[in-house]
Amino acid sequence: MRATLTVTDRGVVSLPAKMRRASGIKADDLLIAETTPEGILLRPTVTLPVEIYTHDRIREFESVEAALEKVLRRKSRR
Repeated sequence: MRATLTVTDRGVVSLPAKMRRASGIKADDLLIAETTPEGILLRPTVTLPVEIYTHDRIREFESVEAALEKVLRRKSRR
């Protein structure tokens, strides 16, 4: 799919709706722009969810790690 786009004096480029739909690009999506030998390449960014650990969750990790440490110590004695 090809389209002729206009760049505003502020550097804003609008992608046609048909092109956005075909590429799965939605409002407020982030894109990576990089220069290539062929020109400018636009591609979606990859976003990963981030878990913020609560104090209870950290204690849970510590408990599991302590139990694992006991098992590993027993195995290393054998």
